[in-house]
Amino acid sequence: MANRFILNETSYHGAGAVKEIVPEIQTRGFSKMFVASDPDLVKFGVTAKVTDLLDEAGIAYELYTNIQPNPTIENVQTGVQAYKDSGADGIVAIGGGSSMDTAKAIGIIIANPEFEDVRSLEGVAPTKKPCVPILAVPTTAGTAAEVTINYVITDVEKKRKFVCVDPHDIPVVAFVDPEMMSSMPKGLTAATGMDALTHAIEGYITAGAWELSDMFHIKAIRIIAKSLRAAVENDPKGREDMALAQYIAGMGFSNVGLGIDHSMAHTLSAYYNMPHGKACATLLPTVMEFNAPVTGEKYRDIADAFGVEGAYTMDLEDARKAAIAAVKKLGEDVGIVMSLKDVVPESDVDALSADALKDACTPGNPRPVTVEDIKALYLSLMK
Repeated sequence: MANRFILNETSYHGAGAVKEIVPEIQTRGFSKMFVASDPDLVKFGVTAKVTDLLDEAGIAYELYTNIQPNPTIENVQTGVQAYKDSGADGIVAIGGGSSMDTAKAIGIIIANPEFEDVRSLEGVAPTKKPCVPILAVPTTAGTAAEVTINYVITDVEKKRKFVCVDPHDIPVVAFVDPEMMSSMPKGLTAATGMDALTHAIEGYITAGAWELSDMFHIKAIRIIAKSLRAAVENDPKGREDMALAQYIAGMGFSNVGLGIDHSMAHTLSAYYNMPHGKACATLLPTVMEFNAPVTGEKYRDIADAFGVEGAYTMDLEDARKAAIAAVKKLGEDVGIVMSLKDVVPESDVDALSADALKDACTPGNPRPVTVEDIKALYLSLMK
């Protein structure tokens, strides 16, 4: 079976990368851009770092800000109508996963109106046309939505998140500029950084992993292990390294899938509006421990990437424990509380577990999982 790999047409990296957005828009011949960005980024002047460039270049645009931290079906529906009303022919997505995911869903529906029922996009939807061209400017170092073929939408009515996987939704250009991420507070930097680590680790051990994806994932783990603590302290080099690491992780997992950490995290976000990165981080050491028996030698590589001495000479079981301990220590050092004790009522666990089992990420988990397994994992974090 052939292994498929999909990436952006073009990506720019490093301080000042966002300045390339004007020539890209001009070269591609767009007449008007639909700028999708969440209201907090507008409020704190982050979105203006991009729209000021558009203003200076005389590029017409419409600003859309009806975007929530866990974007909803309603956010997408109003965005589709706003896009139609705007007369735009391209999208600029500015923000974290929320802005990117909303933009992807809008762009897909505009190009494929037969999928205007947002729920019909769940899973691998058989869309026929590429979405409206998206130019993506990430403001967090974590989701890597600017380079993935995935997006996640919240169904408020049914209290669930659903994952959409579609090669037609990938942004055509990504501008990965650490200066766009410099205003992230410590907590958000930590949570999104641990989300990137979860992408890298789950992608490295997922059932679909292979040599090319492994190359990206182990490199991302190595950079995150070295740089996340510094990024949380707003060190410029740490910020720049994390911007690159999360993108590298995205290059990998977008093409091979994830596992039950994300399945369980999606459900926590849907039920309690828990930030996605924090949910992933909270679950990560526990899920790693569950998956350890089926990971072969890969936890040795993870331990080594974290700087554990003797990772390749110690007993395999010890190497696995060392990898998990190193991940847990990083999470604790950046302020992640790895507990669900004050988040999840025990009365919800059965429903949470059933929903997590049905999540699109579950089939990628390297170890077969049952609803009872997931229930036990949730409960272990509630003590």
